[in-house]
Amino acid sequence: MPTDPQVIPFDDLRKEDIPLVGGKNASLGEMVQALGAKGIYVPPGFATTADAFRKFMDENNLTEVIATVLADQQAGKISLRKAGEKIRTAIIAGDWPASTENEIRQAYRELSKRVGQTELSVAVRSSATAEDLPDASFAGQQETFLNVSGEDALLVACRKCYASLFTDRAISYRSMKGFDQLGVALSIGVQQMVRSDLGGSGVMFSIDTESGFDKVVLINAAWGLGENVVQGTVTPDEFQVYKPFLSQKGLRPIIEKKLGAKEVKLIYASRGDGGPTRNVPTSKAERAKFVLSDDEVLSLARQATIIEDHYGQPMDMEWAKDGITGQLFIVQARPETVQSRITGNSLKTFRIGRHGPVVSTGLSVGEQIATGRVCLIESAEDIDKFVDGSVLVTSTTDPDWTPVMKRASAIVTDRGGRTSHAAIVSRELGVPAIVGCGDATHVLYDQQEVTVSCAEGDTGHVYDGYAEFSVEELDLGQVPRTTTKVMLNLANPATATRWWRLPADGVGLARMEFVISNSIRVHPMALLNFANLEDQNDRQEIEALTRGYDDKAEYFVDRLALGISRIAAVAYPNPMILRLSDFKTNEYADLLGGRQFEPAEANPMIGWRGASRYYDPAYRDGFRLECRAIRRLREEIGFNNVLVMVPFCRTPEEADRVLEVMAEEGLVRGKNGLEIYVMCEVPSNVILAEEFAKRFDGFSIGSNDLTQLTLGIDRDSEKLAMLFDERHDAVQWMIRTVIEKAHAFDTKVGLCGQAPSNYPDFARTLVEFGIDSISVTPDSFFKVRKHVSDAELALSDRF
Repeated sequence: MPTDPQVIPFDDLRKEDIPLVGGKNASLGEMVQALGAKGIYVPPGFATTADAFRKFMDENNLTEVIATVLADQQAGKISLRKAGEKIRTAIIAGDWPASTENEIRQAYRELSKRVGQTELSVAVRSSATAEDLPDASFAGQQETFLNVSGEDALLVACRKCYASLFTDRAISYRSMKGFDQLGVALSIGVQQMVRSDLGGSGVMFSIDTESGFDKVVLINAAWGLGENVVQGTVTPDEFQVYKPFLSQKGLRPIIEKKLGAKEVKLIYASRGDGGPTRNVPTSKAERAKFVLSDDEVLSLARQATIIEDHYGQPMDMEWAKDGITGQLFIVQARPETVQSRITGNSLKTFRIGRHGPVVSTGLSVGEQIATGRVCLIESAEDIDKFVDGSVLVTSTTDPDWTPVMKRASAIVTDRGGRTSHAAIVSRELGVPAIVGCGDATHVLYDQQEVTVSCAEGDTGHVYDGYAEFSVEELDLGQVPRTTTKVMLNLANPATATRWWRLPADGVGLARMEFVISNSIRVHPMALLNFANLEDQNDRQEIEALTRGYDDKAEYFVDRLALGISRIAAVAYPNPMILRLSDFKTNEYADLLGGRQFEPAEANPMIGWRGASRYYDPAYRDGFRLECRAIRRLREEIGFNNVLVMVPFCRTPEEADRVLEVMAEEGLVRGKNGLEIYVMCEVPSNVILAEEFAKRFDGFSIGSNDLTQLTLGIDRDSEKLAMLFDERHDAVQWMIRTVIEKAHAFDTKVGLCGQAPSNYPDFARTLVEFGIDSISVTPDSFFKVRKHVSDAELALSDRF
């Protein structure tokens, strides 16, 4: 190697070489040297140095040219577009210094020889010396050239890489970040192409990109070369993996699988197609199939954790799967620059209020809400028409759009996933975005007043008109400690990670019904008896929902286990109490295929619901599917913090029958630490509390139903609303009595309901009764914790 090399193989680079070869190339060298033995596969390659860039600039007198052009642009003499065009043209027209050209040619020959090919196909990527810093991602600021073959073509691509340092978006971004335009040098990474054109590729983060939840790996995947995922050209598959369980033998901790549309794929172009790559439509089979198998998802997630551990910080990585060999490669790794930089003890929450009809939906980016008038722009050529403060609506974005994205109140795109350019940049700018809508440019119109809501979980909503919404900032540093556990009520898996920073003692109530009605949508008996399903419309919808599942019952088990796992992940290692399905017959009938299996009841509120269904031959097989999902959740995914709760259990004899069915499905009280609770919502639960305590590990008081049945009041009756009071002496007697009886058997008692949030005196009463835990909605957590703390202090002062 020369004394001052202008080209260095990845094998000789380390992460300390950023000033020499930029962030991307230094990171590739670091992984080759330090992580290859740990199973991180990086395609071989080499990097040109920053000195090579400066030598090229000096020998072509380009520094002076650039300085003059940028001065004219800043003075308003020429536009940004003209300035960038003049600079790029000058760079591309430059000549290579003889020594630089020789080293690039020689390195390319040696790389081709190393892999046994005459003219190796390579990827040519930029790596700026100010890139991938903790305070700037420079996401996609420079160009990438794929499927470059031959020495001459490589030298042309390298010049274009240099020129891309001065694209309009790159100039604008450096100006916004305060970087010296002439103080950034460019290194070029030349890397063997992975045949992902025949396989798949994508992006992954070792942190949740929306909430900052640091215990998951997020993976996006699409068919073909990876530029489509990065640029947001397609809506990719999405996977989430729970990191803490990856090292535990036998566990498969995938907690989310979402099938993307994957509309097109980028492949190698044939001769005469006008370029080295081209986009082609994906087949129906490709759109209906996940790009990665579960084993491949877990393999990538393990690689993400190895890389994160090595760098000591959350990472943003690109991966590719060779379609010939099946090998998974890491082709880039850089620090994550948004969520990992959020510090402080405050949590800002947005809550949607009254709103107009939904006009479009997609994947939410960020957790904010914004209003504005639509500015619909189809092409980057028209971005000068953007009106500051508008909601930018377009098909997709690339780095050319960055100058206007930072002036938008919100961003909405037809295509793209959570790792697309639009998503990455909007996070960095703090602008809410909804990506992958599919129809936004068709259903929204210019100047339309809309609300963009990313505060309702994974799905973002565009509402017609300006909605009402509120913003609250919670101080996490002001949460008092309490002896009484304060837990959360969570139902929606999509919003669960929003609350991971709350210092809660676990999840006291997770409702299975939400996952069934929103994610599964099908009656379990309709899946088990699909061949005999009478409603043809329901049959068609079920066929569409269950595509990819040979066994339709497996669809129910898999989707239920995945949905609940996202709530369990937020709670872990604290307990999550999962209530078994508690639909009423009219609610079950509303599920697809449900009317064929549900009776019409005059009073479903006190009808065939809860425990009475689980052992009944008419539903028992459906309940078995629930049990199998819970067993998978605990034993295969790994969330043994999940406890099970039986709702509306009227008698001890009924409890025995339910526990028997559960045991037949492997859910045995005490086995593998399984605890089983019962809801206390029927007076018989209090009257026979000693008998229930012998059969269960805990009671959870459902204060609404218990009040309703104790006082004989329909809680939905407007006429009787003034009589419905959970603080009534009769209800308090019930609560105090069940706590006393349960504690005599060392059985725990909790309460899930809104009353402790609304009434400080009720929280104080529960503490005085000796309640073990109170479970409330996340927005009430701070208030209730304060009420409980005050009650505990008052109680201690009394004694």
